[in-house]
Amino acid sequence: MVDLRLLGPVELAVRGQVTEVGPPQRRTVLAALAVDAGRPVAVDVVIRRVWGASPPEEARRALYAHIARIRRVCEQTGGAGEDPLRLVRRSGGYLLEARTEQVDVHRFRHLVDRAREAALADGERASLLREALGLWRGEPLAGLGGQWVTRVREAWRRQRMDAVVEWAHAELQVGDPGAVIGPLTDLLDEYPLVEPLAEALMRALHAAGRGAEALECYAAVRKRLVEELGTDPGSGLRAVHQAILQGRLSGPAPQPPPAAPLTAPPHLGEVPAQLPMGVRGFTGRGEELARLEALLTSVADQSSAVVISAVSGTAGVGKTALAVHWARRVREAFPDGQLHVNLRGFDPGGSTMDPAEAVRGFLDAFGVPPARIPAGMEAQVGLYRSLLAGRRVLVVLDNARDAEQVRPLLPGAPGCLALVTSRNRLTSLAATEGAQLLALDLLAPAEARDLLTARLGADRVAAESDAVREIVARCAGLPLALAIVAARAAAQPHVPLAALADELREAMSRLDALDGGDPATQVRTVFSWSYRALSADAARLFRLLGLHPGPDAALPAVAGLAGVPAAHARTLLAELIRAHLLTEHTAGRYAFHDLLSAYATELARTQDTESDRRTATHRMLDHYLHTARTADAVLTPQPNPIVLPPARLGAAPEEASGHHQAQAWFAAEHPVLLAAIDRAPAAGFDTHTWQLASTLTTFLDRHGHWQALADAQSTALAAAVRQDDRTGQANAHRGLGLAHDRLDHPDDARTHYLLALELFGELGSHHGQARTRQHLARMSSARGFFQQAFDHAHHSLEHYRAAGDRAGQSAALNHLGWNRAQLGDHHQALTHCLQALALAQEVADLNGQAHTWDSLGYIHHHIGQYRQAVDCYQQAVDLFHQTGDRHSEAAGLAELGDTHHTAADPDAARTAWTQALAITDELGLPDTDPLRAKILRYLQRGGQG
Repeated sequence: MVDLRLLGPVELAVRGQVTEVGPPQRRTVLAALAVDAGRPVAVDVVIRRVWGASPPEEARRALYAHIARIRRVCEQTGGAGEDPLRLVRRSGGYLLEARTEQVDVHRFRHLVDRAREAALADGERASLLREALGLWRGEPLAGLGGQWVTRVREAWRRQRMDAVVEWAHAELQVGDPGAVIGPLTDLLDEYPLVEPLAEALMRALHAAGRGAEALECYAAVRKRLVEELGTDPGSGLRAVHQAILQGRLSGPAPQPPPAAPLTAPPHLGEVPAQLPMGVRGFTGRGEELARLEALLTSVADQSSAVVISAVSGTAGVGKTALAVHWARRVREAFPDGQLHVNLRGFDPGGSTMDPAEAVRGFLDAFGVPPARIPAGMEAQVGLYRSLLAGRRVLVVLDNARDAEQVRPLLPGAPGCLALVTSRNRLTSLAATEGAQLLALDLLAPAEARDLLTARLGADRVAAESDAVREIVARCAGLPLALAIVAARAAAQPHVPLAALADELREAMSRLDALDGGDPATQVRTVFSWSYRALSADAARLFRLLGLHPGPDAALPAVAGLAGVPAAHARTLLAELIRAHLLTEHTAGRYAFHDLLSAYATELARTQDTESDRRTATHRMLDHYLHTARTADAVLTPQPNPIVLPPARLGAAPEEASGHHQAQAWFAAEHPVLLAAIDRAPAAGFDTHTWQLASTLTTFLDRHGHWQALADAQSTALAAAVRQDDRTGQANAHRGLGLAHDRLDHPDDARTHYLLALELFGELGSHHGQARTRQHLARMSSARGFFQQAFDHAHHSLEHYRAAGDRAGQSAALNHLGWNRAQLGDHHQALTHCLQALALAQEVADLNGQAHTWDSLGYIHHHIGQYRQAVDCYQQAVDLFHQTGDRHSEAAGLAELGDTHHTAADPDAARTAWTQALAITDELGLPDTDPLRAKILRYLQRGGQG
């Protein structure tokens, strides 16, 4: 028997005796061929697997030497009536002729596939999986290195863990938990963040009568997840834990579905459907669509990794149109969601999207609460991939700059498909992530004619074949150019196509200076021709949109930019859309193709005066600043002392009528505001820069966009320093202090807070000093420095009184009361909090009332007045529920449960604790172990407290 072993050190064994293969590089060559045993592997593929994406010049010569020696080793494997392994040359590559049972990794997969057949009995399933797992001899491909080896090794590890989990479930079904406890414990020590392993081990321990160890296992895994990924366990592991706590876990574990995911998927709040609108009248690209269709089969067959396709091609060739058209056509195959992001890799304004921003957008799309989103990008990527594990999600990554921008956004588990578009050919994705590359070429003449036929009608195209041929030739087969020509022709049905061809020919000759000799520059000719056909007002709007920071704009902002009424702006936008110079990519939001954006910017610089451009930019920034200020005032009841000059005539800022509308406006516009903050300084608007950052602070803070907050405030500080604007510097330092506080950089936070205090003091700003002291009080209290926190809160109160801010006074008094209670002075704490409550009620600040009732509950509890404490906590919980502060509602319920427990009402305590636990699990909040322990003790004591 000949065995080729990859699930451990790479070895070739003949009748049990290991045959020497050679040094590590030769063993890597053998492995690169063995993983595709029975299929030819191209020479270039083998070279990339062994030497990486940038192989040395001598790689091909070295490969031939290794192949020759491996072939001689294979020839020696025959004997005893058995044919030897054969390594043969096939169609530009090499084929290793071997049967499935001769290569351990293929035998492993075959056994696992057999075990997943639905008709098998549990005992037979367990036996097959036990045999499959017995093929593993340690780390796969041990002793070898390189990117390909690392990627393959990780994929095989995931397959092994999937199989271990399935084997454990099968053994539990036949009633043998003891057989799996040891292997699962060892494997969980090696991979401590893999939740299905922990779930299977907890079930086995519970089935073996070791329930306490099962709960300890959960606590240990949860602690590691919180510390390393910033997230709580997923829904599957939490469900097993709760079932053990509540005494509901009995009998063997349910059989998991085939190919159980590596990581149990956490709770999803929403199923995203982010695909943009498709292109009307999409035609052609039959071969490319067929290749994309084949990806669906790959998704179904692939058991170890995500399927990736990278569509590349020149600007305007239709990459996005193809990707979106196909994605919308197959979206039913991805019922767990469709994600889309424009990475702006070639944005003419330089506002390329950072992968961290894209990941955060995906987490928001899944409805992940801000409290559950970790601060670091690496942890956010881990949470994002955990969300996708075990699900079928389509991820469209549009307009990528390079592979590095894409990699953090790729799903990490089978069942998902990533579709990437880029002007660059992302070959490194093929080399390291196994992406299938699809180069999109210019349309052939027949396809270009079909596009015009679909948009103009067969009769009109057939009637002027010569004109159509010239239009096709002048547009260079570029779909974007053809679409613009078709839009012009459709808008003038009585104008012969020959006249349009003549006009295009003349435009081409006049704009030869702009022709760089490639389709991406030739298309400028078409842009200019289409642009000149616009009405004067629409042409002006097109130019002014080149001044917008992007990534898109809503109707009111467009009207403000142009200084025209919204109804007129809507008419002009419709004209631009009909001319294919703009797209309404989602309802009410408008965006450029980046080539068109660059063209519009050029036109604005050459056809509009510096004064006109500055006036339009000023109007636009005023629109965003004054609207943001109004929306922020809804979110923050405390008055803002920063006095804004009136908005310029025509800016037309919007009004936020309520909390929901203010939140929705910020949610839609904050990417635009962040882009405006980045670009405003270069346009000479430093004051707008720091003022925009100030108005955005509350939203970014409450929604956990802390890194974005830090970046915006850093830009704001630099702008304020350039202007020697002390007010701007003070506010930027306060914002930076808040950002660093949230990002758990206390030393940096304190430095910025103290700088803000100093500047606000010089300016005589009581309100600025009050809010900064309030931040310092909260930070000190959270770190257990209660006397320091009390002192900050006392100063905050003095400044709020000097500023006449009654809502701020209420907050400061509540801080004083809370910290007095922490210091043991409950009588004075009660006095402060009752004063705070009266002020909060006077100004109708529901959030302030809720927090003060919570403090009063704490105080009454600690002076033994349990009935009053229960009433106070209940008031707080009701108000938190009313204002939508779910995090605080859960904390209040937990404290309410503790008070009931102390007051000897265990049933009421359990009810409150259970409600608190339900909310914390829903939000994915950390630190739930004390709640679970309390409920467990209640259950263990038979409901006696």
